[in-house]
Amino acid sequence: MTSLPTMPSFRLDGRKALVTGAGRGIGLGAATALADAGAEVTLCARSADQIEAAAEAIRARGQKAEALVLDVTDTAKMQAAITEKGPFQILFNNAGGNRPQELLEITEEDYDAIMDLNVRAALFVAQAVVKGLTEANLPGSIINVSSQMGLVGGPKRTVYCATKHAIEGASKAMAWELGPKGIRVNTVCPTFIETPMTEGMLEDADFVDFVTSKIALGRIGQVEDLMGAVVFLASDASSLMTGSSLVVDGGWTAA
Repeated sequence: MTSLPTMPSFRLDGRKALVTGAGRGIGLGAATALADAGAEVTLCARSADQIEAAAEAIRARGQKAEALVLDVTDTAKMQAAITEKGPFQILFNNAGGNRPQELLEITEEDYDAIMDLNVRAALFVAQAVVKGLTEANLPGSIINVSSQMGLVGGPKRTVYCATKHAIEGASKAMAWELGPKGIRVNTVCPTFIETPMTEGMLEDADFVDFVTSKIALGRIGQVEDLMGAVVFLASDASSLMTGSSLVVDGGWTAA
């Protein structure tokens, strides 16, 4: 009789997951997806009302979730909280932002704010999670949220592209360093997703026309388009993936 291979599980039962920027948009979608797959999810953000409501909605479905009100740019408090709540075998490192501007309009304050949130905070969140995993001798999956703009460039995206290209490079370095510990590090690279963060931009019909013209599938992304990718990268189904970028861009970077 032919011996058949065993399908790796997408289930995450018994694993603790941390999602930053979890109050809305992509972070909320990721938290929902991870909880659906059986993980015990900690939703982290500065907005107490949003994450507490989201955690309650997840618990109402019989799943495990709690809210952690935290500013990830406050490194000492953030790392102490992660140490107390962890260890986390899954990190969806999502907190981030953008201030779209032409190069000549960028100020030092803009640069510092975006860099501090998108790069500095992301690195030190990952550091705290890795410390917890190392002390507990546990494997893990770190999913750093990048962007299609971490692979290409775009108008009014100079600083944002710089941050996401940095995340791509940092993730590859982390993958090599942490591989022997059984900790995988990958990025997910979405195209424009319809979220509260992009809502203002997507009210501009010309901008929507530009975006959809660059997407082979001809539509703006939805949060649901990323949820399967999140579970895949978090689970044993991607156990040989590290240092990779999972591009969910509707074909934008294929051109």
